[in-house]
Amino acid sequence: MALDTTSTSPAANAVADPRSGPRLSQQARKDSVARIVVLVSLVLGAIFAAFPIIWMLSSSFKSNTEIFEYPPRLITENFSFGAYSTIISDPVKVRFFINSYVVSLSVTVLTLVTAIFAAYAFSRFEFRLKPALNVIIVSVQAVPPITLLIPYFGLMVALKLYNTYPGLILTYMVFTLPYAIVMMTGYFNTLPRELDEAVKVDGGRTITALWRVLVPISIPGIVSVGIYTFMIAWNEYLFALTLTKTQDMRTVPIGIQLLMGQHSYEWNEMMAMSILGCIPILFLFLFFQRYFIGGMSAGAVK
Repeated sequence: MALDTTSTSPAANAVADPRSGPRLSQQARKDSVARIVVLVSLVLGAIFAAFPIIWMLSSSFKSNTEIFEYPPRLITENFSFGAYSTIISDPVKVRFFINSYVVSLSVTVLTLVTAIFAAYAFSRFEFRLKPALNVIIVSVQAVPPITLLIPYFGLMVALKLYNTYPGLILTYMVFTLPYAIVMMTGYFNTLPRELDEAVKVDGGRTITALWRVLVPISIPGIVSVGIYTFMIAWNEYLFALTLTKTQDMRTVPIGIQLLMGQHSYEWNEMMAMSILGCIPILFLFLFFQRYFIGGMSAGAVK
């Protein structure tokens, strides 16, 4: 049997072609330059995004006078927790945080429970009003919230929900629920229907299939929707300002704004309260980051 002596290996071709060496070296240099450019761009972007937070943290340990000294200094010599102790020792400011936690957690829990039921219905059942309800849900997201401010104010006053927790919670849910339903419906659509059918074959009911099978394996989607909902409720300013009037109902964003007095601003306390207000969101992202990224990508598939 004759052997084919005409075929050569890539290494042999590289040796035979004297131009292949410079070509490979030029391509390697291009790849290295591209990686350096990408790395430098990412570092500059990270610095640009992180610097305001670093400056805010630094300012929270300074006095008001030192914040405006020139030239500015990132690290202060008179390091002090005075702004934090003032906030923590003030019952009115502590109440701002309690209100934000009560409202945000309530909105998150109620939104998740309602969205899970609604998304399961949209994903697994066919009914007459399904297309119309889908259009309504998407349309609500397209409406600028500020256009609903005055109507909501009148509605809350008429329903005697002005300056109450239920008034804020119901208002926030109007804006968080449509997004949650869309995301959870997309996530449920990625799960095979055979899971539901297997539960029914074993004698289980629809509610059993939802809570015993689908919900446990949908934790990434639920966590991502929950973080988004909590973040929206925690940072909301306009409706919290309009639908509350007493300090015992104000939330953290309004509390920060109240530190802007008529004749002076408490800048160090504003920075300290802003840092304390960032902590819940930061912890949520740090502890549930992998669920958040996976849930967002899975929920956007369909």
